[in-house]
This record gives sequence, C-alpha cells and structure tokens, in this order.
Amino acid sequence: LNKQQLQMLKERFQAFLNGETQIVADEAFCNAVRSYYEVFLKSDRVARMVHSGGCSANDFRDVFKKNIEKRVRSLPEIDGLSKETVLSSWLAKYDAIYRGEEDFCKQPNRMALSAVSELILSKEQLYEMFQQILGIKKLEHQLIYNACQLDNGDEQAAQIRRELDGRLQLAEQMARERKFPKFVTREMENMYIEELRSSVNLLMANLESLPVSKGGPEFKLQKLKRSQNSAFLDIGDENEVQLSKSDVVLSFTLEIVIMEVQGLKSVAPNRIVYCTMEVEGGEKLQTDQAEASRPQWGTQGDFTTTHPRPVVKVKLFTESTGVLALEDKELGRVVLYPTSNSPKSPDLHKMIVPKNSQDSDLKIKLAVRMDKPPHMKHCGYLYALGQKVWKRWKKRYFVLVQVSQYTFAMCSYREKKSEPQELMQLEGYTVDYTAPHTGLQGGRMFFNAVKEGDTVIFASDDEQDRILWVQAMYRATGQSYKPVPASQAQKMNPKGGNVNTGISPLYTDRGQKHGMDEFISANPCKFDHASLFRLLQRQTLDHRLNDSYSCLGWFSPGQVFVLDEYCARYGVRGCHRHLCYLNELIEHSENGSVIDPTLLHYSFAFCASHVHGNRPDGIGTVSVEEKERFEEIKDRLSSLLENQISHFRYCFPFGRPEGALKATLSLLERVLMKDIATPIPAEEVKKVVRKCLEKAALINYTRLTEYAKIEETMNQATPGRKLEEVLHLAELCIEVLQQNEEHHSEAFAWWPELLAEHAEKFLSLYSVDMDSALEAQPQDSWDSFPLFQLLNNALRNDTFLCNGKFHKHLQEIFVPMVIRYIDLMESSIAQSIHRGLEQESWQPVKSITNSLPNVALPKVPSLPLNLPQIPSFTTPTWMTSFNGSATSEDLFWKLDALQMFVFDLHWPEPEFAHHLEQRLKLMATDMIEACVKRTRIAFELKLQKTNKSTDLRIPSSLCTMFNVLVDAKKQTAKLCILDGGQEVSGILYQQYHSKIDDLIEETVKEIISLLVSKVVSVLEGVLSKLSRYDEGTFFSSLVSFTVKAAAKYVDVPKPGMDLADTYIMFVRQNQDILREKVNEEMYIEKLFDQWYSSSMKVICMWLADRLDLQLHIYQLKTLIKIVKKTYRDFRLQGVLEGTLNSKTYDTVHSRLTVEEATVSVTDAGGLQGITMKDSDEEEG
Repeated sequence: LNKQQLQMLKERFQAFLNGETQIVADEAFCNAVRSYYEVFLKSDRVARMVHSGGCSANDFRDVFKKNIEKRVRSLPEIDGLSKETVLSSWLAKYDAIYRGEEDFCKQPNRMALSAVSELILSKEQLYEMFQQILGIKKLEHQLIYNACQLDNGDEQAAQIRRELDGRLQLAEQMARERKFPKFVTREMENMYIEELRSSVNLLMANLESLPVSKGGPEFKLQKLKRSQNSAFLDIGDENEVQLSKSDVVLSFTLEIVIMEVQGLKSVAPNRIVYCTMEVEGGEKLQTDQAEASRPQWGTQGDFTTTHPRPVVKVKLFTESTGVLALEDKELGRVVLYPTSNSPKSPDLHKMIVPKNSQDSDLKIKLAVRMDKPPHMKHCGYLYALGQKVWKRWKKRYFVLVQVSQYTFAMCSYREKKSEPQELMQLEGYTVDYTAPHTGLQGGRMFFNAVKEGDTVIFASDDEQDRILWVQAMYRATGQSYKPVPASQAQKMNPKGGNVNTGISPLYTDRGQKHGMDEFISANPCKFDHASLFRLLQRQTLDHRLNDSYSCLGWFSPGQVFVLDEYCARYGVRGCHRHLCYLNELIEHSENGSVIDPTLLHYSFAFCASHVHGNRPDGIGTVSVEEKERFEEIKDRLSSLLENQISHFRYCFPFGRPEGALKATLSLLERVLMKDIATPIPAEEVKKVVRKCLEKAALINYTRLTEYAKIEETMNQATPGRKLEEVLHLAELCIEVLQQNEEHHSEAFAWWPELLAEHAEKFLSLYSVDMDSALEAQPQDSWDSFPLFQLLNNALRNDTFLCNGKFHKHLQEIFVPMVIRYIDLMESSIAQSIHRGLEQESWQPVKSITNSLPNVALPKVPSLPLNLPQIPSFTTPTWMTSFNGSATSEDLFWKLDALQMFVFDLHWPEPEFAHHLEQRLKLMATDMIEACVKRTRIAFELKLQKTNKSTDLRIPSSLCTMFNVLVDAKKQTAKLCILDGGQEVSGILYQQYHSKIDDLIEETVKEIISLLVSKVVSVLEGVLSKLSRYDEGTFFSSLVSFTVKAAAKYVDVPKPGMDLADTYIMFVRQNQDILREKVNEEMYIEKLFDQWYSSSMKVICMWLADRLDLQLHIYQLKTLIKIVKKTYRDFRLQGVLEGTLNSKTYDTVHSRLTVEEATVSVTDAGGLQGITMKDSDEEEG
C-alpha cells in the first residue's frame, strides 16, 4: 500500500461511518470499524510504515480481524448464530468497504493474476525488467542480443563453452603466476584454485547434462559419457572416449505427397489406376483408386527412416481385368534420392515405363519432404580429404551431428545406410576458410579443420554453402577464434587489425553507429564480476523496493533466478554476494525502509558460517577482505537491531510485519554470538534487550507527550486544566501499554519481566507529570479520584504491574486523600442527620419532591456515579420507594453512594481495602442507629399530640416514620453487612450488626404498641359513652322514658347507632391509611393483629365488668354492630382465623348472643333486626 491508497482507504472508512455507503451494518460492527479507523488507520506510526513500503493490504485486514475477534468473543451468545458466522460476515463487510465502489467479482481475479505474474515471468518479461533496472534502452538490448547471437541456441551453447574455457585458463594463469587474493591462511590459495576449477566443471557438467533437444518419441539421443574429473582442457587426450558409429544414428521423417499423373494414354479412360510408394527397406503404401481419365490423388504417405540418404520408389498401376492375371499391371515408376536439403515443393518427374508402352511422355507430380532432426546441425555434399579419415579426395554426403552439449561429429553416409561410413569427432579442431588447393580436382570453395597432428580439407561447390558449413562447425568446435572469409575481413577491418571473435558481422555496423561495439566485442572473462554484481544487485533491490509489492527486501523469483545465474556463470563468491546484500539491506533499513529481519538473518547466517569456517558444504576459502567486511557489517547490524528494538512501537507498529519483532530479537541473539558454534549466555542477551527497552520507555513517553502537547500546557495551565491534561495523558499511557501487551508481548515472551520493567520505567516518567499536576490541586479537592480509578483499573489486572513500583506510589499519594474524604463525609452525614431530623416535617418524599430545589449533585468526570457532597438533596432517579422522609432518604443514599464510591476505587492493597470496607460498614451502622432512635422519639411525640376521639385519622407523618424504620431495616442488609464473621475491635462484626437489627426490631415493636394503644383508647372512649346506659343508673331510665314518650308522636332514630357507625368509619379509614402509606406488609399485619386482639380484649373486659347487669338495648345493639364489623373488617385486612376467633372473641360472642336472646324474649322489636347471627342482608 502506498500513501495515496492509505488516504483513499481513510476516506472510504470515513464515508462508511458517515452512512454514505450502501453497506448495511449493526451498531456493534460500526463500533468495531470506528475503533479500527481511529486507532489504526489514523495512526501516524501506520502512515510512516506505509510510506516506507512495509505495509500490505493483507496486514490491514489482519489487524482488523484480530480487533474484531476480541470484540466478538466478548459478545453474548445468540441462539442460531455462531460467532464464526458473525466474524465471516464482518470480514466480508470490511472487504466491501475496503474495495469501495469497485466491482466485487473482478477484483479478486485481478489480484490473483498479478500474484501469478509476480511468480512466473517469461524470458521476455525478465529482459524487460532488467532493462528498467539497469537503465538500458530497448534498442541497445536488441543490438547486444543480436550481436551475441543469443537468438540461436547452438551459438549460445558455443559461447558458454568458450567462456568456461577462458575461465579455466585464467585460473591456470593465476596458479602459475601466484597472484592470489589475500586469504586468512596461506593454505587457502591452492584451495581457491580448486574452487574455481570445480565451479567451472560444475557448469560444464550442467551444460553436458542438458539434452540437445526434446526429440521425438522414436529418437533416443546417446549421451557422451565422460569421466567425472575430466576438465575442458583434457579433450583430445589419449584417454578420450571415442564415439562409435551407433552413437550417431539419426531418425528422419519423410512425407511423400502424390498429386497427379500426366500423359497417360495407354489405358482406357474408364480403367482404374492407383500409385504405390515406399522408402526402400521400409513399408509400402498405396493411394486411393482413380479413373484413368482423371488420375489425381493428393494422397500423403508418412515414413520414418534412419537413412540420411534414403531411396524413394513410386509406381503407377492399373487394375488387371484378365481372369488369370495374378497381379495388377505396372504402367510406370520413378526412383528419387531425397536429402534434408532437397526442395519441399511438388515437382514433375518423368516416369520410367515398360518396353513397348505407348506412354512415352508419362510424368508424375509429387512432393518429397524430408525433415531435419534437431541434433543434425547441417548436411550436404562436400569433397573431403583427411589423414585419419576420408583418405581419398572424393565427393561424399556429410552430416554434422550433435551427440551431447559438448560432443559433435562430422559423419559421411552412403545411400540406404543408417550408420555413417566414416566419422570424425570435432572436439579440439579449429575450422577456418582456406585458399583453393590446386592439386585437387573437384570443389571450388575450400575450408579446413585443423588439430594437433591432423588436418582435414573440405570443399563445396559454392561460397554460400561454404559459409554455412564453417559457421556450423565453428559453433560445434567451441573454438575461441571466429573464422572470417577473406573478402569480409578486408571490408570490416580495412586497416588489417584483429577482429574480436564474439561479433556477428551482420550487426557490427549498426552496433558501431550506436556506440555499442565496445560492449559487443567485450570478453566476459576480463571483467571484475564481483563489483559488477554488487551494482546489479543494488539496482535490482532499489527497483524491487519501489514496485507495487510490499516485499520487505525479498527479491521476486524472477530476480533471484537472474542473480543466481549471474553468480554461477561468472563465479561470484556467495559470501561476497550476501555481504553486499546485507550492506544494501542495512542501508535501506537505516533510511526508513521496512526490511524483513528473517531475510537479514538468512544472509548473516550464510556469511557467519562462511567466515567462521562452519559451512554446511565444507570449509571454503575466506579472504581477509571478506572477514573485515563481515566484522564491519556485524557491528552495523547490531546497532541497527538495537535501534529497532528501542523503537519497536514505531518500527513494528501494531505487531506488523507479522513476527518481525520476534525475528529481530532472534537475529540480535545470533549477531551477539562470538562465533557460529558457541551460543551466547542468555543473561548477556537479556542485558542488551533490557538496555534497549529502557531507551524505548523514554522514546515512547517523549513521543507521547509531544503528541499530547503536554509540555506547553503544564507550564502555564490552571490546576483544573493540568489535571485534565494528566488524565488525558494517563488514558494515552494505558492505551500504549495495552497495545504493547496485545501486539508485542508475544515477541518478548522469553523475558516477560523485561517488558514489565519497560512498563514501570515508562510509568515512572509519567509519574513525574502526574505528581506535578496533583501537587498543584487545592486542598480537599476530589477531582483527582477519576485519575486513580483510571490508572488503578488498568494496573490491578496486570500480573506484573499490580502492586509494582508505580502502583504503590499511586496508592501512597491517594491513601491520605481517601481517608480525608471519608472523614469529611462522615462528619458531614452526621451533621445532616442532626440538622435534618431537627427540622424534619416527616412528610413523605413523594409529596414534597416537587417543591425541592432541583439541584443536581456535582459530578466527577468519568465516574459511574455522583460523589456525595453535602449541601442539597435531590431525589435520585433510581429511588423506587417514595414514602420515607427527606432526611432518611438522603442519609441512605449518601451512605450507599459513599460505599459505592469506595468499592469502585477497587483498592488493590487488601488490608487497606478491608479497613475501608469495615469503617464504612460501621459508620453506616452508627448513622442508621442514630436515625432510628431519633425517629422513635419523634414518633412518640407526634402520637401524643393526636386526639383520642373517633375523629382520629393517623397522620401521614407517622406513616413516614414507620417507613423510615422499614427502609432502615432494608438498608442495613446492604450497608452494614461485611463478608463472613470478621472481627472488629475484638468483637465479632456479626454481633455488631445484629445489634442494629435488634434495635430496629425493638423500635418497630414499640411504635406498633404505641399506635395500637392510641387506636384502642378511641374504642375505650366509645365504650365509656355506652356505660352511661348501664342498668340502674339515672341516665339509663331517663333515656328509656324519653324515647318511649317521643316515639308516640315522631319517628325517633335508633339511639346509639351513630356511635357504632362513627367508630366503624374510624377503624376502616385508619386501616386504609396504614395499608396505603406503610410499605412493609409484615408490619401492617402485626399492627392489625395487635389492634384486633386489643380491641376484643377491651370489649371483653368491659362486658366482664357488667357480668351481673343486663345490657341496655342500645348498648347491645351498638356492641353487636361494632364487634361484627370489626371482625369482618379485620378479616378483610388479612388477619388470620386463629387470631380472629380467639378465646376473647368467643367470650364476647357468647355474651352478646345470650343478651340478644334475653332481649328477644322481653322486647322482641327492640333490636330492630340487629343480631349476632351471620346475615348477608345487613347493610355495610
């Protein structure tokens, strides 16, 4: 990826986040993309890496994949949707965003094709690439290519043979003159010559092992077998393996096409004619039949033969009509002697006809095509005369045969013979043009082949044929001298100078015109290939690092192929090659390019094993220059690696390239080794890595403060601003440590404690800024708690950093602040209880919230809840109970908030954390106890002020007090309970806690008793009114008389019933008030139980006092109504049957039933339908 592509990617992801694309995504995916965009894509470290060519598209995808894997793992499980499905879906969406509007289908194909072209390059593509690398124009390449005749496979092989010969001669010359490079030891000089020889012999063996051509299935090339130690200069010795005639057997394919016959007159037009064809010694083929009037065929016959001079016979027949004829009649024949040089086009041939035939002018049109096998380099007729072979000057048919890459033979053949009559191996011969030999008859243009002790003279009939033969034999002999005809030599070099042998005459003029003759005529053996290779490799690497692939310094396969070929062909030493490569890679790396450390490792290991004499292929020669250069590169590499480890966040951002940091550490260990065999002690490597990571801490923190621009702010900011900056810096520091853990910890897995030391060093640098900002804060300012929470939450879960140096320092700073804060809050809450309860109206909060000032509690940034601060109270939105008093709700909320605040600190040191928890629980217990006691006193005072008549309605303030106690009981479970039975000040905490529980229970019992006493006193008042009607009193007789007298004239209402109704209304309404306003069902039930029991008890006692008296009818009617209604009302309120039907109730019920029976006997109409019997007809 380059800078433009990175910018385009940022725009595409921004467009997605802005909702400008058609890609459908849920909130979780959008959050993942936003995080990836903000943290990764916008990172300056990634931009720097892209600029240096070290980031591939695959790296970007991998980082996103790792990011979402963590996110998806933390998501809850969904039935029917696996996390793998979510991952693959998210990756597909990522790919869609990455590609933008491009066609989804075409893109992968394009990528695949470009990847293939990276791996597989044709010869033409390689030429083109290296023209770009070396800055060579196309025309210049073509001139050199053509002039060197590299377009001809035979010439190429011949050129290589000449080069190898030249290299061997140079090695021999060096050995003779003792001009060696300076080696580490003197014994290496002879070894060096052997290395040169073996490298050349290896190339010769490679060349020899190459098949001459693919050949057909029928053709099996016999390879020349040479002894393994034979060198190029050994050829021609007596030990030379001679070719046998069977080694040069050739295989030819003939095509015979018969077109038509002309001049056929001796046969009737309707007679059938046909032709046969054969290559002598082989099978016979026949054409289709045709009428004599139109003898045309166009039939092709294919033959295979091993005869370089075959004989072809074609005959014309007509079908015999005679009954006794055994065979068809031959009308004519033609015999041909084709060669590989014969014309291939159809031609008319005169046929030989039988005697007395009328067809005197019978001709046949046919074509004979004879192929030229790949290993037959030339053929034709020549005159020859030699000393060992062809000892008589005569014309013969010659074939130049290539048996293997190094073996050629000149063979003469007779007709119909597959093996040569005579042959001559061309190795060691030199071919050249000669002047005509006057004493020899036959042949016009002469040339010869000369060897020590032998000369063979050849002659052809024309100049062109001679040139073709000489060129073919020149390529076969491998000679360094290139023969030039006398006429051309004069023309090309009029001054008579010596013309170099490597030039093709055809291209010389053009080469001179373009200034290329110097290169065309150059001898490869005379160049300093070591320095040329250094240049070639440097320019290839520059080209590679600037192409469209993120290669990290690795050459493409095509480039490696060319560089390997160059080294092998021109003898460039492997150590020199890798030292140059290392030098270039280190230079690029120092200039900011991303180089794969594994690549550096390969080259370094090769050079180290070479210099230390520990090569896998045995000991080789080591020059002094190589050793010195290796030591210099080793020092440079060591410095580079240490620098990279110190800048690991910037050299390997987000762990990219994958595994590079781990490989860098591995390479550093290798570089620190004294030699290849002795491993370095682990402590030494650890020492170097520790030093690098100490530097890294300073570098990382300096870069971070520069990014956050802290220095400018800290010098002149207000305390609040300083705290904000330090808080922001803490977030950045934590992010850096998390990224180090996530992306780099695996690389440092050998020394996890070193990464922890690095983190401590990094945090110690941060602590300087943190301390400075905290010192600037005013006293009793609590705004710094979020800083503690942020840092503590990051550190307490880290195995190495939890309670480490920085963590302890952080705790030391905040311990006094936490204690001071809790002290202030304790006194503040105590004061607020005291003041609040003094001024408490005991109205339920629900009814007074609207009139409370709506002042939000001050918030501390980033904290999950508001810190309790003293002045005002607003009902928190989370409160579900609305019937407590303002003071009590304020108290419970503050205690809860304080405990939540301390819990959210997650204090890391267990003892202090336990101390804080104990202290807050005890504080809560004391505060709630005070609140309960004050509420009990207030309840009694308020209750005393209420009247005792049936007009009494329990005030809501009493219900509120009841609710305060109910809430207190609930809150103690949460605010006052410690885990287990821990001891506090020598007593069990559980005992301490049970005290507050007991207190609340006792208080509740007391206020229930007080309330019951109050409501029962109302009943006593009613009963006291009824006692006026007691039998024998003056008031009783007066009332009876008055009512009876008045009843004669008016309808008098039932006396006493209004009293009963008033009391029943009092009971019902107070039941409803309590039911509605008191929150605890259990206490309501207790209250009603006691109320009912006490009421029945009072009535029972009142009746017991009148055991000897008969009840007045009005007393009876009132009591019956009160008792029945009380029973029913309390049953409706949930009082249990056992309580309802108590002995007291039974006593009352019996007495009233007896009284009712008595009245019904004496005064039947007196009760007016009121009875103790159950009846549904009664009015409610």
